[in-house]
Amino acid sequence: MTIPAVTMEGVAKDYPGGRTGLAGVDLAIPEGAFFGLLGPNGAGKTTLIGLLTSLLRHQAGTIRVFGHDVVRQPVAARRLIGLVPQEVNFNSFEPVGEIVETQAAYYGLSPRQARQRTGEVLARLGLADRRHQTAWGLSGGLKRRLMLARALVHQPRLLVLDEPTAGLDLAARHDLWALLRELNADGVTILLTTHYLEEAEELCRELAIIDGGELIARGTTGDLLRSLDHQTLVLELAVPTAELPVLADAAVRRVDDHTLELDIPRGTPVNQPLADLHRQGVTVAGLRNRSNRLEALFLELTGGGQA
Repeated sequence: MTIPAVTMEGVAKDYPGGRTGLAGVDLAIPEGAFFGLLGPNGAGKTTLIGLLTSLLRHQAGTIRVFGHDVVRQPVAARRLIGLVPQEVNFNSFEPVGEIVETQAAYYGLSPRQARQRTGEVLARLGLADRRHQTAWGLSGGLKRRLMLARALVHQPRLLVLDEPTAGLDLAARHDLWALLRELNADGVTILLTTHYLEEAEELCRELAIIDGGELIARGTTGDLLRSLDHQTLVLELAVPTAELPVLADAAVRRVDDHTLELDIPRGTPVNQPLADLHRQGVTVAGLRNRSNRLEALFLELTGGGQA
């Protein structure tokens, strides 16, 4: 039987003042998964990562990484994890290669092994020609790659990414997505938290949604999206409408003067709300389904909290 990459059983964490970080969370992430963790601000995502990586201590329950208890076997558990935090946290005045080699030494690699692994990981991430350059001059996208290189230098089996593409432009984000897909295809288990819901839908095969320190949904991305009881249509109007139309079986939102969104029950024929709009004098010039279905699911489950 394959040992899960992550096992959490009844994990609880409270902060001073009575604020709940996690409330009895049970979670298993299989080896080889590309797993997304979503939730509003303050939902418990950062707490969960902190407990998993031993940056925080839990007050109840057990956490194991590939079978190693993070409290009883902390060194063995940490060696299996590579962490890319949300904030850039290296010394920007150090050379790129030294930043990665220092991390390798932290995990017990000899100087020779550290130099060799640093060269390999920098080459893979397109940073080989920056090895002797200080990190100060790197672009935002290259700084993210450097943080990923540092997390991978000791060859972890589990990669934990906390908002890895925050602040990146679209091209840099897609470049990083390609790297993450390659790593996952090579067998690295990935746990991702992200504010970009389209990123989670694009990358993750499995998802969990956390709110108020509790897991409120868990499943494959496809199964969770199929659980939506409505679909959202985006309508482009030929002429702006002064008043928001009222439909019996659909919620209507104005996006801008020329765009409306309609939430209709799944399975409802599209021609029905369109006919109702026509009767109210609204002329639709274009129609499409909203592509980010995960956003709709997230808002439905969390009551509208910001990811």
